[in-house]
Amino acid sequence: MPHGESWFSMLPFHAQLVHLAQIFGKPVNDEGLTWYAHQAPGIQHVYAALFVLLLIGVAAVMTDTGIHNAKGNILPDRTLTIKNLMELLVGAVFDMMAGIMGPKAARYFLPLIGTCFIFILFSNALGLVPGFLPATDKINTTLGMGVVIFIATHVYGLKENGFNHIKHLFGPIWWLAPLMFPIELISHIARPCSLAIRLMANMTADHMVLTIFLALLPTFLWWVPVALPMYLLGTLVVVVQALVFALLSTVYIAMAIEHSEHAEH
Repeated sequence: MPHGESWFSMLPFHAQLVHLAQIFGKPVNDEGLTWYAHQAPGIQHVYAALFVLLLIGVAAVMTDTGIHNAKGNILPDRTLTIKNLMELLVGAVFDMMAGIMGPKAARYFLPLIGTCFIFILFSNALGLVPGFLPATDKINTTLGMGVVIFIATHVYGLKENGFNHIKHLFGPIWWLAPLMFPIELISHIARPCSLAIRLMANMTADHMVLTIFLALLPTFLWWVPVALPMYLLGTLVVVVQALVFALLSTVYIAMAIEHSEHAEH
């Protein structure tokens, strides 16, 4: 399969979408196509993101149905089901968040951070399937999630602390405020960028290494598990990167909403 392509390229409307993306997303000068216009615009991450959202929607419906059908059951299912898997993932994220910001805040912010975690986990895992590209190997996807976390951090920081949320950017000593404010401002702006670049870089490298090892395997030796160690390493990267994004997002929001408590004391 050509570089930058996936099974989604076989969709009947793929050529039309590429053409539209080339018109609106890739400018063409008067002298001819620029170097990036010669290749298909990067819309594979859009396909992957929509596909992952569809999977999450199906899993959510199955989980909700399973919960309603199992209300009278005391013991869990003996086999691993979609319901058990989603409960395990949501429970793990909630426990992690509760240990950082407390159970009350964790329950409130679980829909936001839990959704990011599950979306990143499913998107990363999609890259382990031959012929698919993860949505999280593009800065468009990861930066979008980073900006959402950035906005939520400061919206709820202002909601909880009011002016104190902005006041702490100037530091505790008034005559150091001209120095502290730009430093704090840059550090806050760097947070969504670091979330986006870290996730994108790790998933790009992980997918590239896995692709290289699969390409080294001769066709007639497809049954030899040469790429198995890379798949195990890739699975570890998939889970760790989703946890890191959720963990740092929780820390950022927890730091923003706990300032009001310090201000009161």
